[in-house]
Amino acid sequence: MEKKFKIRPKGKINQLPVTPGVYVFKKDGELLYIGKASNIRERVKNHFEQPDYKDYLFLDKVKKIGYIKTNSEIEALILEANLIKKHQPKYNIIWKDSKNYFFIAKTKEAFPRIFITHQPASKLKIKNLPTVHTQKFKIDYVGPFVDGKALKQTLKILRKVFPYRTCGALPNRPCLWYQLGRCLAPCLLKSKLTREIPSIKIRMVKKYQDNIKNLTKVLRGKKVQVLKNLKKEMNKASEIEDFEEAAKIRNQTFALEKILAHTKIFEPEIKLDDWKKIEKILKKIFKTKKKISRLEAYDISNIQGQSAAGAMVTFINGKPEKNFYRRFKIKISGKPNDVAMIQEILSRRLRHSEWHYPDLILIDGGIAQLNVARNSKFQILNSKNIKIMALAKKENKLFIEGQKNPILLKNLPREIFNLILQLRDESHRFAISYHKVLRKKKLFG
Repeated sequence: MEKKFKIRPKGKINQLPVTPGVYVFKKDGELLYIGKASNIRERVKNHFEQPDYKDYLFLDKVKKIGYIKTNSEIEALILEANLIKKHQPKYNIIWKDSKNYFFIAKTKEAFPRIFITHQPASKLKIKNLPTVHTQKFKIDYVGPFVDGKALKQTLKILRKVFPYRTCGALPNRPCLWYQLGRCLAPCLLKSKLTREIPSIKIRMVKKYQDNIKNLTKVLRGKKVQVLKNLKKEMNKASEIEDFEEAAKIRNQTFALEKILAHTKIFEPEIKLDDWKKIEKILKKIFKTKKKISRLEAYDISNIQGQSAAGAMVTFINGKPEKNFYRRFKIKISGKPNDVAMIQEILSRRLRHSEWHYPDLILIDGGIAQLNVARNSKFQILNSKNIKIMALAKKENKLFIEGQKNPILLKNLPREIFNLILQLRDESHRFAISYHKVLRKKKLFG
């Protein structure tokens, strides 16, 4: 069943949702412009409060605003593409010349190649778009997409679930993408062993083409169908007692569900006016009147306590400031103990007054990590100025210093939800990158 826009008058922007989705500007029955957003209300406000040269083409004509909510930014990106293709809004076409549209291309061969192109198939009925050049293989297209950066990030994320090749010609041996689990390495079929066992090729071709089929369906907005088919395949594998394959499909299903629910791919850059609003909400949450500008987040990365690494990332007014990032090689030894590791890196950090102290600290963990961070703060600084919170990954519960019960992250305003997840993800990324460095040093000296 096709989703329909919910319509609001132009003067009722505050009635728009603060969720991801797609919005449309309308004049009577005419669709002027379709866009996507991680926060529909804020994005629409930006069009009117901070218009750019493109907005001046149609803003004075807008009488009504419509929206469709989605569960994630990826779904918003895909829905935007489908709606632009269907409705061809006048001002999406006028200010986007043909070469600035993006399409996902899929070659028609045993192991299809996936890539982004500006050259769409001529069957798309959008004015002034060039026809496709002569190709070695026939090509199917998905699109058009407006936001190339978000599209690249979407493909990067979905490739973790449905690995595919991007190489123009199959190499003689597997490359790094195979090692990273982003490609099934059809180049392995060039080996003597696989040539001698035809069933290997048959199985790989089927698995690869299933991946491409599912990827294409997701990009066309058919996620429900894909999830349903994956679950059927998982049950079928279980029935014939192929439990290894069933487990792989189960993991694929879980990963896809998680990605389509939580992934952040086109969060707008936080501007000073936006930060003032975010700061106001943070002050209310932490029950303080003191300025909140500098935020730090901490995470630990280790394997059973080995090559343990700690990381600190710093955001100022909502933006990452990489000059203030710090990493810590964990000194304590013995059994892995995340609470003790958090205590160590936070104690070491708080002794560096020359780094400037934060207004707010985010710790990866639950109530135990929050308590040890709070104790470290009072033992070293004896200060109430730094506020501390801890985010438990399993249910995204936020524990706040001085408050008895945790808050579910999803119940917080969208701006705070986005900020905390961005802090957590960046500290996690930075900790893992240093952990890998330490492991490599240990292995190779």
